[in-house]
Amino acid sequence: LVYILCKILKYCTLFLMCLTDGQIRLTGSGSTQCSGRVEIYYNNIWGTVCDDGWDLNDTEVVCRELGCGTALIATHSAHFGEGTKQIWLDDVACSGSERSLTLCKHSGFGTHNCNHGEDAGVVCSGEKDLVKPIRLTGLAGSGSTRCSGRVEIYYNNIWGTVCDDGWDLNDAEVVCRELGCGTALSAPQSASFGEGTGQIWLDDVACSGSERSLTQCKHRGFGTHNCNHGEDTTPRPLCVLCLGVRLAGSTLCSGRVEIYYNNTWGTVCDDDWDLNDTEVVCRELGCGTALSAPYSARFGEGTGQIWLDDVACSGSERSVTLCQHRGFGTHNCKHGEDAGVVCSGEKDLVMVFSKSARWFC
Repeated sequence: LVYILCKILKYCTLFLMCLTDGQIRLTGSGSTQCSGRVEIYYNNIWGTVCDDGWDLNDTEVVCRELGCGTALIATHSAHFGEGTKQIWLDDVACSGSERSLTLCKHSGFGTHNCNHGEDAGVVCSGEKDLVKPIRLTGLAGSGSTRCSGRVEIYYNNIWGTVCDDGWDLNDAEVVCRELGCGTALSAPQSASFGEGTGQIWLDDVACSGSERSLTQCKHRGFGTHNCNHGEDTTPRPLCVLCLGVRLAGSTLCSGRVEIYYNNTWGTVCDDDWDLNDTEVVCRELGCGTALSAPYSARFGEGTGQIWLDDVACSGSERSVTLCQHRGFGTHNCKHGEDAGVVCSGEKDLVMVFSKSARWFC
């Protein structure tokens, strides 16, 4: 009966996949289609995988199962953030040739001695253009994004932080450019995004600003420092925020529009918000063309400052802040009127998801 109903509705593959145990997905803070926290669908519940014994053989199976190429990194200790509730697998031991992670040896579904601080993750070669030996991160709630956060370097198979001794805009400029995050607006110090843990890799960094990578700048040598984690550096680049705009509450190319002004992030009111306005935002972020101009806090309500109201772009401006508006901070709105965008940069991603029911279940 289910099969007949599915066939009639032309949703057979999607429906049956959604009812099948053993599906897998990648999710979490900073996750993408081919990198993230590994989660398994079993007994109608998504759950995580413990990192005990987690290695490249295990991640190779995950990457191949997801069509994401080969495994680059087997992440540990909730690198992509902690999951919640169920932990499905522990002591996973794949040979690397299995068709699915659930076919590897493990302790049994739901049998483990872990907590979510041990959630396992992967970075697959499907992300090779995005994988860099540098990242921006931070504590939950600290406001870190792909392009703002505590600087960490991947060296000798370990992520470690950078000390803020001598840290300035030249150094931050190199980080922002290396990450494809535009220009640096400021280089705050003293662990603004929370203190790191473990290794401190760099100290006394002195970039000219023209280097291709932070590790090419002058420094004391990897692991040589006189710092503690209270001095971890946190450049605040504006990548996708390079002109002072970001999308929050969703994905890289869709979300609530926020403006960086006077050292504060704030939202945009949806009064007269239209496709001309969103066209400017999408182009500014390198996200293609505008598909829609969501309003009424479609991507959730922001907090704090509302920077722009009555925005009226012609569509040709380089930045939404160059469009006509009432002036920064002048508005008659509340956050229930926060404006958003959906750009065509998400089109290919949505198409991929729609072909793979694991992303919907």
